[in-house]
Amino acid sequence: MTRILSAVAWPYANGPRHIGHVAGFGVPSDVFSRYMRMAGHDVLMVSGTDEHGTPILVQAEHEGVTPQELADRYNRVIVEDLTQLGLSYDLFTRTTTRNHYAVVQEMFRTVHKNGYMVEKTTMGAISPSTGRTLPDRYIEGTCPICGFDGARGDQCDNCGNQLDAHELKNPRSRINGETPKFVHTEHFFLDLPALVDALEAWLRTRTEWRPNVLKFSLNLLEDVRPRAMTRDIDWGIPVPLPGWEENPAKRLYVWFDAVIGYLSASIEWARRQELNGTGNAEMWRAWWNDPDARTYYFMGKDNITFHSQIWPAELLGYDGRGARGGEPGPYGTLNLPTEVVSSEFLTMEGKQFSSSRGVVIYVRDMLARYQPDALRYFIAVAGPENSDADFTWAEFKRRTNDELVAGWGNLVNRTANLISKNIGVIPAAGDLQEIDRSVLAQTEAAFGTVGHLIATHRQKAAITEAMRVVGEVNKYVSDTEPWKLKGPEGSPERARLETVLHTAAQAVSDLRTVLSPFLPHAAQAAHEAFGGTGTVSPLPRIEEVTDLDDASRTYPIMTGDYRLGATLPAWGRTPVVPGTPVVKPTPIFAKLDDSIVEAELDRLRARG
Repeated sequence: MTRILSAVAWPYANGPRHIGHVAGFGVPSDVFSRYMRMAGHDVLMVSGTDEHGTPILVQAEHEGVTPQELADRYNRVIVEDLTQLGLSYDLFTRTTTRNHYAVVQEMFRTVHKNGYMVEKTTMGAISPSTGRTLPDRYIEGTCPICGFDGARGDQCDNCGNQLDAHELKNPRSRINGETPKFVHTEHFFLDLPALVDALEAWLRTRTEWRPNVLKFSLNLLEDVRPRAMTRDIDWGIPVPLPGWEENPAKRLYVWFDAVIGYLSASIEWARRQELNGTGNAEMWRAWWNDPDARTYYFMGKDNITFHSQIWPAELLGYDGRGARGGEPGPYGTLNLPTEVVSSEFLTMEGKQFSSSRGVVIYVRDMLARYQPDALRYFIAVAGPENSDADFTWAEFKRRTNDELVAGWGNLVNRTANLISKNIGVIPAAGDLQEIDRSVLAQTEAAFGTVGHLIATHRQKAAITEAMRVVGEVNKYVSDTEPWKLKGPEGSPERARLETVLHTAAQAVSDLRTVLSPFLPHAAQAAHEAFGGTGTVSPLPRIEEVTDLDDASRTYPIMTGDYRLGATLPAWGRTPVVPGTPVVKPTPIFAKLDDSIVEAELDRLRARG
């Protein structure tokens, strides 16, 4: 058994999330975590809503509410949506908890004490019309390095280089288009040059990363400069140093705060285990201090910089492993990422997702009209794993009808129906013929093939292989023609019918397990269609909790009982039990009418 930390990117709480977001961080992390649990590993999957920074302030002001009220509203929306999608978080929390504040401030103090957080005078941007600070992510212009017109004030997404806002050519405010005024201001900077040797030495050991992620990450080291970790803003975590924490206009940078959420969420999870009587408050250390634990970070490609450079640098600085040395703080030596698993971008009908332009479908709206597993399947089989991918309604309908309904759904339904109609219970097998042994060998082999592909983050290949085997089992049922085996009890035809149906039931059981990381709702339905009881595919739940350090605050979390011991099927064959009653089934997938394509395109056009 290996301890696996699934660290999932934190969705920003300035609005509901769309399907492009969950294609990057949500479904891939859940498929991986579900598989790893079934393979016998001890998985801790954590994340939450990211609730600080300028976009929250801007949106709150636009809506006439406080930043906390806005974050509260969208935290709940996001929690409800991700729960319905079936993402199996051990804890999905938020960055406005007192626990998170304390962990972030401890990280800052130790990195500062070790000499990697240095104070510098820099140029800050002011909005001439309002006099308010204009954070660098809200300034755009032409990149001075590659000439891309659309670079942000902290980095260029085209060439990946770190920037300062005053370096942009023709800078302009993303809020109102005006040219910002630059003034001198004091900030703390993470001293990346003092950590770059340790960063490079670590990155050179990451030989199993996706090539595009590793190449991009190594390229970031070519121009490493100190990176500002505080901001002129009044919404965020106070800087925990004398003379700074009393200043209401200085806060820690939201990206310093957000990536530390992986650690703070793990600590909150452990504290809640102690509170519930199911563990102790130090349990998180098994995933963070044990060098044999493995940590996987899931996100879209626009977040690679923060997970392969900034966050590892913060960890190295905390551990005292940079050029200036130092000692770890009370959290001990913290593990660096085993792998940064970054997906590319999902577009929609050939266009980039844009809420403001109406090119969007929110997770909530999608799940109100379609089954969660239909969306999960599309993301897994056609999503942006290694290259940008396009979501179209025509392709969504085709994948759902031709693959889910006609393939896996048809196999479950026809097999259960044949057993219900002809025998009523799962029959025992007689003598197996070569065709029976062959199909069972294929479904058993799928555990090894599909499992390896999931473990190495090739989920598209994994589900494609699983669905190929579904096709082979459907072919087996068609070739053996059990509906033609009509003999009386004790006859050779009856014995052959029972053997074929037993074989088909076992094959379906195998494939239900193989597909369950991708299609957890359908896996439970398929289990019950063959007379199964209990939970074989655990789903998350929402709990209303009180902040551990502030009894006046409550909020919803996602959690679940995913460690079900003997009741949770292992990643391997579980023999079906002859005599188990099987009743007439209902379809596990809904076929989509051709009209949904035009209806959805009409909705899209109406929003645009």
